[in-house]
Amino acid sequence: MDSDKFIFCLEGVPDVETSTTTLVMKNLEEIAFDQGITSIYKTCDTIEGLEESLQALLYHDHNFKDYEIIYLVMKGQENNICLHDYYYSLEEIAELFEGKMRGKIIHFANTKILDLNPEESQYFLDITGAYAVSGYGSSYNKIASCSTLDKTFFNLCQEYDAVADIVEALYEKHYALCKLLDFRLYY
Repeated sequence: MDSDKFIFCLEGVPDVETSTTTLVMKNLEEIAFDQGITSIYKTCDTIEGLEESLQALLYHDHNFKDYEIIYLVMKGQENNICLHDYYYSLEEIAELFEGKMRGKIIHFANTKILDLNPEESQYFLDITGAYAVSGYGSSYNKIASCSTLDKTFFNLCQEYDAVADIVEALYEKHYALCKLLDFRLYY
């Protein structure tokens, strides 16, 4: 995959009107400086905000084809995300992204668990058109995935074409952390 690829990060926050620098934002800045990977960071506090951000990215950003990774940092339970105290299933998210994620990797931070069975993962990939979906089977709260593991994952996505190679290299570099957070990638 080209080294000129970008990350689009959408973080769920309690209130978009409140401006704070989050750990995710700091880590994306570090990724830009250390690895040269450019990112766009947006926040949302409702499903409508998520949809508006996605629409703006799709229809107003002429570099959309260069966004390899759609990075979603949202709280939730298993295969749900939570925005403004409402839970949305991954099926609902897939329908929101319907056909719009061709060739993208949709990556969920460990703020929520990602535990898809083969049918669920195939449905998500088929509906969204995504190349892969990844995340963690453990939301181990003492370690934020964005600190180390996500940074390495994003860098490896720039280096390797095949997702199997990305996962293998990630486990080689951070085996204990991958096991602790239960890194998963479906394709």
